[in-house]
Amino acid sequence: MNIVGPGLVRTAQAPESRRDHALRLGFLGVLGVASVITLLGVVLVLGAFRNDQVIAEHHGTATALVEQTTFDRTLIRYETPDGVSHSPENGVLYPDGLTEGQLVRIEYDTTDPALAKVAERTWLLTLLPVTTTLLFTWLVAAPLLWGLRSRLRARIATPVVA
Repeated sequence: MNIVGPGLVRTAQAPESRRDHALRLGFLGVLGVASVITLLGVVLVLGAFRNDQVIAEHHGTATALVEQTTFDRTLIRYETPDGVSHSPENGVLYPDGLTEGQLVRIEYDTTDPALAKVAERTWLLTLLPVTTTLLFTWLVAAPLLWGLRSRLRARIATPVVA
């Protein structure tokens, strides 16, 4: 018995070939990876926006000393008005362009001094790197998805001879 649909002819009980299965898995894999990267980018921007909101709700300012800069974070040390010294474990938000030994004006959450950002820098700084990453992700994923889908459709449209 044949199933006939728009551009589709296939034997009703013919099992999916290994190649069809591999193409389908490849399609789902590429789509999954690109989707996860997109989700992570959106969550990153939303997280930066939320951090800025929290800092604005309980706003404090201080001058901080940049102690260490690495590829993944910039460590600072600053003192709050109550005389307590703080060094956020995860570093400062929006540290681009800071160098060790530099004094920098920061804004921090007075209820959680570990949440600090460079003064006058906002979540908008995350948009360029995130959108660039997403653009390149989909520039690579879209042709791969199109190619895999085209191959899969071509194989499905070809009559399977039993």
